Amino acid sequence: MTTLKLGDIAPNFTAKTSEGIIDFYDYLGNGWGVLFSHPADFTPVCTTELGTTAKLKNEFSKRNVKVIALSVDSVENHYEWIKDINETQNTVVNFPIIADEDRKISELYDFIHPNASLTATVRSVLIIAPDKTVKLTITYPASTGRNFDEIIRVIDSLQLTANYQVATPANWKQGEDVVIIPAVKDEEIAAKFPKGFERIKPYLRITPQPDI
Repeated sequence: MTTLKLGDIAPNFTAKTSEGIIDFYDYLGNGWGVLFSHPADFTPVCTTELGTTAKLKNEFSKRNVKVIALSVDSVENHYEWIKDINETQNTVVNFPIIADEDRKISELYDFIHPNASLTATVRSVLIIAPDKTVKLTITYPASTGRNFDEIIRVIDSLQLTANYQVATPANWKQGEDVVIIPAVKDEEIAAKFPKGFERIKPYLRITPQPDI
C-alpha cells in the first residue's frame, strides 16, 4: 500500500457504484474531481456530508468538478442509504457512491488507517486535477464532519493558481487579493498583472485577483 502524495497520479480503477459500473478516469473526463471516502453506510456524520455534497451540485458543476463517494458497503446498502440521505437531508443524491466491499480501492488510495480502524475507511478528501494528479488530501477524524466551504475554497484557489503566477494567502476567498509568486520579477508585473500591485516586502507583493 502506497500513500498518495501531492503531485502523484491518482490511480485509475473500475468499480461498482450506485450509478452502475464506472471507470474512474472516464467518469472524471477532462475535468476536476473530488473523491470522498466514508467509513460505512448509515453513519450519521456521513449522512449529513453526502446530503451537503448533493446540495452543492451547482457549485461543483460551475467549476467543472465531478464528485464521487466511496464506502465499504454494498450497492444494495447504498440504495437504502441514499433513501435515508434524501429524506433526512431534504435533497436528492446526484453522484455515484462506490461499493468497495473488498476494500481494494480503499487500500489503493490508503483510506484504511489501522490505528483508527482495521476495517473502516477514514474520512478523507482528495481533489484531483484534469491531468489526474492529486492536488489536495485532507483526512478528518471520525468525529468531525468535513468543511465543504474549505473544499470549495481550495478548488477555487487551485483553479486560479493553475492559470496565473499567483498564490492565495491565509483565509483567502474568491474575489480577494492574491500574492504574486516570487518567480515573477518586479519588472514583469506590469505586463502580467495590469491591475497593479502593492509591494509590502520584496517577497510579498499583493495584486487583485487577476481573473475577475
